[in-house]
Amino acid sequence: MKLRNTIVRSVVIIVILCLAMVCGLVYHTIWHRIDLNNHPRDFSEYVSRYAAEYGVPEYILYAVIKTESDFESNKLSENGEIGLMQLSPETFEWLTTMTKEDKDPGILYDPETNIRYGAYMMSYLYTEYSRWNTVFAIMDAGQDTVEQWMADRKLVDELGNLIVFPDEKTETYVNQVNGTMEIYRNLYYTNP
Repeated sequence: MKLRNTIVRSVVIIVILCLAMVCGLVYHTIWHRIDLNNHPRDFSEYVSRYAAEYGVPEYILYAVIKTESDFESNKLSENGEIGLMQLSPETFEWLTTMTKEDKDPGILYDPETNIRYGAYMMSYLYTEYSRWNTVFAIMDAGQDTVEQWMADRKLVDELGNLIVFPDEKTETYVNQVNGTMEIYRNLYYTNP
């Protein structure tokens, strides 16, 4: 009788453990598929091309596109920023001056053009500041504003990295891009 109860308990425990493992696997699979649906890699041919050309990791470009426009190439913000990476006509003019090209800002609705100039800008800013968080902050608040923040020693660490964002909107934006970047990196760019 004792042996039989011990065997029944053991079988019940094994069944419960197996069910828990199956439930965990199903849960993981469902959430993985949801993450894949919510974090697409649309326009991958352009992202891959310009990520390689300008030395910006693909997962960072995808994170910025997801955060800025949610992959809506025809998006126009209240501030007049255009397209996938939400470039302003003024920023586009500055970038075309640097590339010695003369293009109308209306072309920013073209996904390839928008990704190309967005990647170029991010590469340029990263070369200047060596920190992605600084690049993201500049994309939200503007270069002059971020440089003013960086001049305040209370806002930076000993290496000159912004550790305090005086603007809550910019801090939220930087955190959102970083969170989205980690999701893209984990979904597509790390081995399981």
